[in-house]
Amino acid sequence: MLQASLQVMAIDISVAVTLSTCIVHYRHQEFSHWLGMLALAQERAWLPASASGGGGSIRRMPQILATIILSASVSNVSLSVQLGDMLPFALGFHSVSVDYQHLRPQSVHQRAALVVDHFCWRVGADSHIQRAPHPPNMHVWGEALILDSFSVQGSYNQPLGTSTAHADTLFLDCTLRGLQVECSDTCSECLSRVLSLLHPRNAESLESLQPSLVEDLGILWKVDLRVEDVNLFTLSSLAGAAEVRVDTLTVLGSAESCTVSVQGVALALVKSVTEKMQPCCKAPAIPSPVASLSALSLTYRSSICFLEVQSGESLSIQWSPPDHMYLFQHFLATLQCYKMLQGTLSPPSSHAPALQGPEDADGASATECFPPKRLLGFTLELSSLKVTAFVSETHYLSLAAERVQVNRHGASLHAYCPGLAAGFDGNGIFALKEVEAQALPELEEMILHRGPFPALTSLRNRVWVLSCASAAVEFPYQYDFSATLDEALGVQKWLKGLHYAGRQPAREPDLPPDLLLKVQQFSWVFLDDVFEVKLRDNYELMKDESKESAKRLGLLDAKVAALRKQHGELLPARKIEELYASLEKKNIEIYIQRSHRLYGNTPMRKALLTWTLSDLELVALADETFHGAERVLQQVQELDSVSPFPPEGLELVTHWCRMVKGSVKTFLVRIRDYPRYLFEIRDWRLSGRLAGAEQRGPPCSRRRQVLQLGAPWGDVTVERNMPPLKFYHDFHSEVFQYTIVWGPCWDPAWTLIGQAVDLLTKPSEDPSPPLPWWDKSRLLFHGNWHMEIEQANLHQVATEDPYNTTENMHWEWSRLSFHWQPGQFVFKGDLDVNVRTASKYDDCCFLHLPQLCMTLDLTWLCHGNPHDHHGVVLRSPEFLPEVPVGQQHDSYRAFRSENLNLSIRMDLTRHSGEPSQPRILLYSSTLRWMQNFWATWTSVTRPICRGKLFGNMKPSKKKLGQHYRQLSFTALFPKLQVHYWASFAQQRGIQLECAQGHIFTRGTQRLIPQAGTVMRRLISEWSITQMVSDLSLVTVHLMASTCDENADHRLDLLVKKTHLLSLSSLTYQRHSARTAEEELLPREGDDAFHTHQLQLVDLRASWTTTNRDIAFGLYDGYKKSAVLKRNLSTEAMKGLKIDPQLPAKKFKRGPPPSPQPPLRASSNRTERSPSGGAYMLQKLIEETDKFVVFTEEESGVSEQLCGIAACQTDDIFNRNCLIELVNCQMVLRGAETEGCVIVSAAKAQLLQCQHHPAWYGDTLKQKTSWTCLLDGMQYFATTESSPSEHEDMQLWLEVKNIEEHRQRSLDSVQELMESGQAVGGMVSTTTDWNQPHEVQPTQQVQRIISRCSCRMYYISYSHDINPELAAQIKPPQLPANPDKDDLLKKQEGAVDTFTLIHHDLEISTNPAQYAMILDIVNNLLLHVEPKRKEHSEKKQRVRFQLEISSNPEEQRSSILHLQEAVRQHVAHIRHLEKQMYSNMKSLQGDSRNEALLEANQQLQQQLSREKAELQRESEELNILIRCFKDFQLQRANKMELRKQPEDVSVARRTEFYFAQARWRLTEEDGQLGIAELELQRFLYSKVNKSDDTAEHLLELGWFTMNNLLPNAVYKVVLRPQSACQSGRQLALRIFSKVRPPVGGISIKEHFEVNVVPLTIQLTHQFFQRMMGFFFPGRNVEEEEVGDEEDKSKLVTTGMPVVKPRQLMVSEDSLGPGKGMAQGLNRTSGVRRSFRKTPEHPVDDIDKMKERAAMNNSFIYIKIPQVPLCVSYKGEKNSVDWGDLNLVLPFLEYHNNTWTWLDFAMAVKRDSRKALVAQVIKEKLRLKPAAGSESRGKQEGKLEGHVQQQEEDEKARLLIGLSVGEKNPGKKSIFSRHK
Repeated sequence: MLQASLQVMAIDISVAVTLSTCIVHYRHQEFSHWLGMLALAQERAWLPASASGGGGSIRRMPQILATIILSASVSNVSLSVQLGDMLPFALGFHSVSVDYQHLRPQSVHQRAALVVDHFCWRVGADSHIQRAPHPPNMHVWGEALILDSFSVQGSYNQPLGTSTAHADTLFLDCTLRGLQVECSDTCSECLSRVLSLLHPRNAESLESLQPSLVEDLGILWKVDLRVEDVNLFTLSSLAGAAEVRVDTLTVLGSAESCTVSVQGVALALVKSVTEKMQPCCKAPAIPSPVASLSALSLTYRSSICFLEVQSGESLSIQWSPPDHMYLFQHFLATLQCYKMLQGTLSPPSSHAPALQGPEDADGASATECFPPKRLLGFTLELSSLKVTAFVSETHYLSLAAERVQVNRHGASLHAYCPGLAAGFDGNGIFALKEVEAQALPELEEMILHRGPFPALTSLRNRVWVLSCASAAVEFPYQYDFSATLDEALGVQKWLKGLHYAGRQPAREPDLPPDLLLKVQQFSWVFLDDVFEVKLRDNYELMKDESKESAKRLGLLDAKVAALRKQHGELLPARKIEELYASLEKKNIEIYIQRSHRLYGNTPMRKALLTWTLSDLELVALADETFHGAERVLQQVQELDSVSPFPPEGLELVTHWCRMVKGSVKTFLVRIRDYPRYLFEIRDWRLSGRLAGAEQRGPPCSRRRQVLQLGAPWGDVTVERNMPPLKFYHDFHSEVFQYTIVWGPCWDPAWTLIGQAVDLLTKPSEDPSPPLPWWDKSRLLFHGNWHMEIEQANLHQVATEDPYNTTENMHWEWSRLSFHWQPGQFVFKGDLDVNVRTASKYDDCCFLHLPQLCMTLDLTWLCHGNPHDHHGVVLRSPEFLPEVPVGQQHDSYRAFRSENLNLSIRMDLTRHSGEPSQPRILLYSSTLRWMQNFWATWTSVTRPICRGKLFGNMKPSKKKLGQHYRQLSFTALFPKLQVHYWASFAQQRGIQLECAQGHIFTRGTQRLIPQAGTVMRRLISEWSITQMVSDLSLVTVHLMASTCDENADHRLDLLVKKTHLLSLSSLTYQRHSARTAEEELLPREGDDAFHTHQLQLVDLRASWTTTNRDIAFGLYDGYKKSAVLKRNLSTEAMKGLKIDPQLPAKKFKRGPPPSPQPPLRASSNRTERSPSGGAYMLQKLIEETDKFVVFTEEESGVSEQLCGIAACQTDDIFNRNCLIELVNCQMVLRGAETEGCVIVSAAKAQLLQCQHHPAWYGDTLKQKTSWTCLLDGMQYFATTESSPSEHEDMQLWLEVKNIEEHRQRSLDSVQELMESGQAVGGMVSTTTDWNQPHEVQPTQQVQRIISRCSCRMYYISYSHDINPELAAQIKPPQLPANPDKDDLLKKQEGAVDTFTLIHHDLEISTNPAQYAMILDIVNNLLLHVEPKRKEHSEKKQRVRFQLEISSNPEEQRSSILHLQEAVRQHVAHIRHLEKQMYSNMKSLQGDSRNEALLEANQQLQQQLSREKAELQRESEELNILIRCFKDFQLQRANKMELRKQPEDVSVARRTEFYFAQARWRLTEEDGQLGIAELELQRFLYSKVNKSDDTAEHLLELGWFTMNNLLPNAVYKVVLRPQSACQSGRQLALRIFSKVRPPVGGISIKEHFEVNVVPLTIQLTHQFFQRMMGFFFPGRNVEEEEVGDEEDKSKLVTTGMPVVKPRQLMVSEDSLGPGKGMAQGLNRTSGVRRSFRKTPEHPVDDIDKMKERAAMNNSFIYIKIPQVPLCVSYKGEKNSVDWGDLNLVLPFLEYHNNTWTWLDFAMAVKRDSRKALVAQVIKEKLRLKPAAGSESRGKQEGKLEGHVQQQEEDEKARLLIGLSVGEKNPGKKSIFSRHK
C-alpha cells in the first residue's frame, strides 16, 4: 500500500509518502536487457546538452523561499536479488522513516531524521525465502548485516549573506542498536558483484567528492554517535569464526576534538561452526575470550593532532599458538575480502597496486586523504594490563602491568608503568617498579658518553632509555625455568617464520639506537627449600629453648632451696616432684607456643641466593664502524685474535657490537642468611667493547622443535639453531672495593645454587657429555678484561660453620691491577695475607709481599687447538655420525680439555717507588691454625640432594681441583725476611733473611680409582716432579726477648738476636726420573743422578748456650702442642685394651707375601742401572782419600762392617737425595769456658738411595740407605781465653783455610808465615764473612785436628713398597731342608744399621782446649734441659708405680677423666681469648674506657693461670698415657717371649770404627808436647734385638801412649807387650749383653773384658803433667780417699748404711745425656759419687725408684787374667822400679746386684789381694840385689822406715794400696777421679 500527500501553504510546503508491505524479487537475467536500454537512453539525453555547451537549454528548479517539510515512511519491505550464477541475497527491514525540514529565517537551516528498524541482509541459497523475525541475542550464520534499530538526526545551518563572521554548522546525532556484521567469502563476493554492477560514474563521483570534503572541512560540525550491542563476525571455512563484541560505543566529535568511549569489548573464537545460530551475549559473559576490555576512551584533538587513549578498567589477553593461527586465518580472510572490494572500487589501471597489509593500507589512505603536516601525538593510559600466553598445553607466560602510560610527542616516545610483573607457569619471576621507557631522536647525555671513545665515528644517534626504581627476579625452588623459556623461544621462532618468511631483507638496515639502562635497585633471588628453612629455624629455636629451660630450672632450684631452708623437713617430697613435673610440662607448652609463633613477627627466610645491585647505569653505543655483519666479523677477529678464524668465513645468525659503559654503586651476592657476602663490590665502573655473534649452523646443527597447533593445521616443526651465542669483549673497569668470601662450609648451599642455575638454561640437544664450567666459559667468552681495584679482599673461611665471621684467612690486595686475557691472569699490587682468629693473635699479617706481580698461565690440554672454538660443530640427535661400539659421541672432543697445566709466577723484583722488603711473620699458634685450616679445606664434601630420593641422577660434576695435571710455581724476590715466634709475647723466635732468591717447583696429579664395587671418589695424589731453589746470602738468627707473656705484641729493639747459621748460596734441585733421563742423555758415563740435590756453599753455623736455650725452648713448645693434640685426639686411647684372659698375639713385623701399600709417587720413576750406586760411591771415596793423611789401612775390619756391606750392593733403583756442603764451618761455644771451637769441612755429601725390594725370610722389604761423606774436616780452637772477646763477635775461618788442599805459593809472605796444613798450626780468622782478615784483624785459632775424612752409613728397611716394583720380585724358593737353614742369616737378614768410620785422626790439644771441648760436649752436645730431666723422673715414677700396681687397668678411668679436664681447659682458654678479642675491638673505639681496660687485665691474668694449669695437666696426661701404653706393650711382649722364644731377631745395629787416631797433648802454648796417644782399629758395635735385649761390643786392635816430655826416661808409657800385627788380633775387647730392666733394675746377662799383656813405663813427672792436663788446679797429693775399699761397708742395694750424704747415683738414673755429661764434668771439690740431700721429703715410691735406678743385676761377669810389665821412675828421692812383672787375676762373678761402684770396688778388692802377694814376692826376689848395690854405694845411710816408705809409694802408684793407713788422702788409679 502506497500513500502520498502534498500540502502547499503560504508559509511552508509539506510532502508525506507512506509505503507498506513491499516485496521485490529481482532477477538480473530478466532486468539486464531493460537496464541496458535505459542506460542508452540516458546517454542520448546527455549528449545534446553537452554538445550545445550552454547552460540555458537545461531547465532549473525554481528557488523556493518557503519552509519545506518532507516525511517518508516505508515498512515491511523485502528485496531478494539473484545475480546470475552467484548465490542470491535478500534485504529487508521492518520500517524506515525519513523526516526533512528546510527553514530560512535569518539563515538556511536544514533538519533531517532517519529511523531504520530491524534491517537485515542475508546471503545464501535460501535467502530469498521469507523467514520468521530475527531471534533476539542470537546471530544466524549467513546474515551479513543485522541492525535492530538505527536513528540519525542532523541539522545544517548556513548563514545568509557574504559575511564570513559565522561559519556553517553541522550537527549529527546517531543511535544504533543490535548491530551484527558477518564477513565471509560469500558476503564479499556478493557485495563486490553488486558494486561492479553499479555505474562507474559512481566511483568517479566518490573520487570527486574527496576534494570537496577537504574543501568543506572549514565548517563547524558536531557528531554524537551511540552504538549498543555490536557483534562483528568473520567466518572462514577452515578456521571457524571469530567474534568481536562491543557492548557500548559512544562517539562525540566536533571540529576541534573527537571522543570515543567503548564499554565492554571482547574478542572470542568459535573454532567450529556446528550450529546455525550463535548466541550474542554481553562482553563479560563471553566464555574464554582471547581479549577483553571493560572500558576504553579515545580523544582526538585535531588542532594539535593529538590522540588520547584511556582505559579505566583492565585489559586482559589470553594467547596461544592455536588461537593465533585462528586469528591469523580470519585476518587473512578479512584481508582478502578487503582486497576484493578495493579492486572493485578502485581498478588497478588508475590506482596503485594492492597493498600488502592493513598498516600499509591505512598509511596509503591517510597519505592520499590527509597529507601529514605533523606527526601524530598520542597518550595511552591503561589502568591494568594482563597478558597470558600459552606456549604449550602446560606452560604459559603471564604479564601484568598497572597504570600504563604511553606518550608520544613528535619523534619522542615515553612510557611509564609503576608496576610491571612477568610470570612463568604461575610463578612471579620478574617484578619491575617505576618503569620508564623513552625513545628519543637524540639525548645530550649520550653525546657526552660518546666522548671517551674516540673510535666512534657517529656523533649522534637515536636513543632508547629504560629506567626503573627496582627490578626483582625470583626463581622458585626446583622450578624448571628453562623448559618454559625454550618453548617460548620456539614459539617466537615460529611466529617469525610465519609472518616474515616471505619478506626480502633490507639492503642496509638502519643504525640501531643507543641504549641507556638505569636501575636504582636490582635483585636476583633463588628461593630455598621450605623444609630446609624450617628445619634450621626449628633447630635454632630448640637451642634457645634449651638455654631458657635451663634458666627456669635454675630459678626453681633456688626457690626450692629457699623453701627447704625456711620449712626444713616439713616440705613434702611429693610437692617438690610436682613442682618439677609442672615445670617440665610448662617447658613443653612454651616450646609449642614459640613454635607456633615462630613466623608471627619475623617472616620466614626464603632466599637461597640473593644478588643485589644498586644504582646501576649501563650505556650501549652503536656506531657505523661496527654495524653490519662484515664489520662485526672484523671486530670479532680483532677481539679474539688468538683463535684461528675459519678460512671459509662465518655466516652469522645474530650479530651486534656495542661500546659499553656502566657503573654500579654496590654489587652484593649473599648465600642464604649467612652474615658475610659471597661477593661484595663497591663503586664499579666499566667501559669497553662488547660484541655478540651466533654462527649459523649447518643442517646437522639444527634441531627440530614441534609445536602442536591442533586441527586443522596439525603439528608444526620449527628449526632451531644449535650453535650458542658467543661474546667477545675488551673491558676496562675500576673498582674501589672487591671482596670475595668462600669456604668449604658454603659448598652444600653452593651445590643447591648450581642445581638452580642448571634449571635456567636447557641442556643442549647434542648427546655429547656436557662441558664443565671452565670449558663452557672458554667456548662462550673471548677477549680481554682489565681491572684496577683499590682494595681487593679474599676471605677463606676456616671453620665448618657458615655463620662464623671471625675465623678466616684474609688475602688483601692494595692497588691491584688485574688483567685477564685468554689463558692468563695477571695480578699486580701489594699483597698481605692475614690470619683472622678472633683472639689476641688476630690480624696477624703473616705474609707481606709488596709490589707483587703474580701471573697465572693456563695451558689447556686438548686433542685439538684449545682456542679453536669455531671448529665446534654441534649435532642434532638425528644427524649423529657412527661411532665405535662402546664409545660415546662427543662434538666437543677436539675442544674439550682433558687436563689443565697451571703455572704460577710470583715476581717481586720489579721496583717502583719506595722499596719494601717482603716478610713472613709466623707464630706457633698460626701454624697450628693453618693445620686446622688445611684440614678444613681438604675435607671431602658429601653429595647434596642427589640420588633417586631427590630425583637427581645426573653424574656428579668434576671439580676443578681434579682437573689439574701439572702445577708449577715460580717465586722471584730480591730479598726476604721470615720471623717465627713461639708465643704472642715474642719470647723466643727465629729470623731468616736472604738476598735475591728464586724458587721453582712443578708437581703432577694422578687420580686413582678406589677398589670395590661401590662407586667412590677418585683419590687425588700429587707428586713433585721438579723443584729448583736458588737463595743467596741466607742468614738465620735466633731471637729472644725479656718481656713476659702479658706484654704487647711488637717487634722492638729489646729483642736480642744471636747468629745461628748463614751461607752465601743455597741451591736445591728436584727432578723426576723421566726428566732426569731426558737431561742426562747427552752426558755419557754420568749416571749418578739424584732426585733431590741440595748444595750449601759457605755454610757458617753457630751453636752456643744462648742458641741452645732458645732452640730447646722452641722445640719444647712445639713438642708440648703436638703432645696435647695427640693426647686429646680420639686415637690416644685406641689399642690399649688387652684382654688378660687371652694370650697376647705376636705382631708380625712383615706384611703378607703380597702387600698392598698405598701408591706412591715414586712408581713413575723408571728403573736405572744398578751399577751406578757402587760406581758413584767408589768415585766419592777416591776423591775423599786425596785430602786425608795416608796410612796403611786395615781393610779387614772395615769390610766386615754391616753398614758398608749393605750400602755397596748393586740393587739401587733410585738415588733419591744428595746433599752437598762446600766450605762449611760451625762455631761451638761452651758455657763455662772462654773461647770457641770451629769445625770445618771442605766438602760434605749426604746420599740417600732406594734399593730394589728383596725377600728377607718370608717378608718382602724395601731397603733405604744413607751415606754421608765428609772430606777435608778440620777442627780449630782458640789457644787461650780472651776476656775482651765478646760472644757477638763471631770468629770465622776464611774460605782459603777450609777449601780443598792447594799448592802453597812460596812468593806469598802471608802463606810463608802460616803453618800450612799440619795439626797445631795457627790460622787467621775474620768477623765478617765477606771480608778477609786483613781488613778486620782478629785473633788466630789453632788447628787441633788436621784434615781428615769421615763416612757414615745408615740402612733402614720398611714394608712400604711400590706394588709395581713388588710385582717384579719373584718369591723366594723354599730350601730343600728348611731345618738346616742358617738361623743367624734368618735373624739378621734385614736390620736397620748405622755405621760411622773415621780413617785417620791427627789431634793436638792443650789443657785449655781440652777443657773447652769438655765444656762444649757437656753443655752443648749432651745437654738435657732441666725440665726434660724432671719430666723423665716423673715418667719413671709413674712407670714404676704402674709396675707395682695390682690392677693397672684402673688407670684407664683416670686417664679419661684427665682428658676431659684438659679439653675443658682448652675450651675455656678459647672462650677467654674470644672475650679478649671483643674487648680489644671495643677499645679501638673507646681507648680510655677504664672498665674495659681493667676487665681485659683480669682476663689476661685468668688466661695465664689457665695456661699454666693446662700445661701441668697436659704433662701429667702425657706421662700417664705413655707409661700405660709402654706397660701394656711390655706385658704383651713378655707373654709372647715366654711363648715363642725362637722369634727373637735383630732389630737395630750401631757401629763405630776408627782406623787410626793419634792424639797429641800439649802445653798451654799449644806447641810443646806432653804425651801422644795412638789408637788403631777401634770398633764399637751395639745390637738391639726384638725382645728388647742389647749386645755391646768394644774392640781395640792396638794402642800406645808415648811420653813427649824432654829428657824422659821412658818414651813409651803404655803399650801391648806384643808387636803391632795386622788381622783380627785385638788389644782390648769388652762384651756386654743387656736384658730389659725388671722392676727398674737393669739386667746385665753377660759382661766380659779381655786385655792383651801390657807394658807400663811411668815416671812421676809424666804423671804429674798428665794430672795437671786433665785436672788442672787440683792437688793430687792432698785428695781424700774415702772408705770405699772396705768390704764391710758395701751393700748390694747400693744405698749407704752409715752416712746419709753418700747417696750414690748411677749414670742410668740421670737419663741418656746426664750420666755422660757428669762423667765428663770437671767441676772441682765435689765427689761424683755423691749428690745433695733432697730438700723435699721423699716418699717410698721415690726411694724404690731411686734404688732400682742405681743398681744393676749382673748375671755373669768374666775378666781373664792380664800379665803386666811395670816400670816406674819416681822423684829424686824415690826408688825406681824396672820391669816389674805382675798378673791381674782371672775374675768371675755370678748373680750379683751391684752399682757400678760396687763392681769397681769388687774388682779392685780382688785384684789388690793378688797384686799384693805378687808385689811382696817380687820385692823379696829383688831385695838382695838391691841391698848389695845399696851397701856398695851408701852403706849405713838407709834405714828401714825409709825403704818401707819407698815401697809404699810404689804400691800406691801401681795399685792404690794404702799401707798401714798412714796416708789416707792418697788416691789410686782405680778410684773415681773427677
